[in-house]
Amino acid sequence: MTLHLFALFVAMGSFSAGLLGALTGLGGGIVVVPMLTLLFHVDLRYAIGASLVSVIATSSGAAAAYVREGYTNVRIGILLEVGTTIGALIGAALSGIIPTSALAVLFGIVLLYSAYRTFQGQSEHATTAPPHPWAVRLRLNGDYPTPEGKRSYTVQRVPTGLTIMFLAGVLSALLGIGSGVVKVLAMDRAMQLPFKVSTTTSNFMIGVTAAASAGVYLHRGWIDPAIAFPVMLGVLAGALLGARILGGARTKSLRLLFVVVVVVLASQMLYKGIMGRV
Repeated sequence: MTLHLFALFVAMGSFSAGLLGALTGLGGGIVVVPMLTLLFHVDLRYAIGASLVSVIATSSGAAAAYVREGYTNVRIGILLEVGTTIGALIGAALSGIIPTSALAVLFGIVLLYSAYRTFQGQSEHATTAPPHPWAVRLRLNGDYPTPEGKRSYTVQRVPTGLTIMFLAGVLSALLGIGSGVVKVLAMDRAMQLPFKVSTTTSNFMIGVTAAASAGVYLHRGWIDPAIAFPVMLGVLAGALLGARILGGARTKSLRLLFVVVVVVLASQMLYKGIMGRV
């Protein structure tokens, strides 16, 4: 296969990953790495490096729009980014030590957890309970737009959120994903933020987390432009199309499709990781 044909096929596959990721809200990175590894036989670390580049590209445009619309809590994002960035740097350092077979098994487990989270309900809630002392001191409490007007919320369990964000940063660097599902878990379940605030603030943070990891991967020579460039273009195009058609799509069908794809990829990653074939 020539380099141009390889790049074309990678871009087409990445377009599908970006489209699926946008329609399910979990991003294309979680599909890109197993796609490159299983279908195109790309070395796992080069696949992770390419995925990190695509995560940076796709998160940047959407993040700006969400901040402008008033959903993103920038103060929370900046605070929690301290934990994710430290975790990302540590994860990137560990990526050169942990065997690729172990990374493949870990990726398979994360994929299965993502499939499980997809089937869980995503309720919109905003607590008015007394905020955590750190939230008061750092002025983290805020509001977000609703059809009925601005709705206020308070922030709970800030240290717990920081701890989970650290783990999300480690996973992001090790696996080349945005770890959005873990970030949303921290803000939605632990810190009791409204779901729309959690998802938009997570998107705001994903690009910074991936950039911290990508710097280490670039330094080690694990970002190949011949792989990363078509992946970035494909995922970005797929994500833009997915955002346009999301309004008219059937949610249950999308969730079922995503779960089927992810479970198949997870089983293959687990099998190859356990058998040492990655």
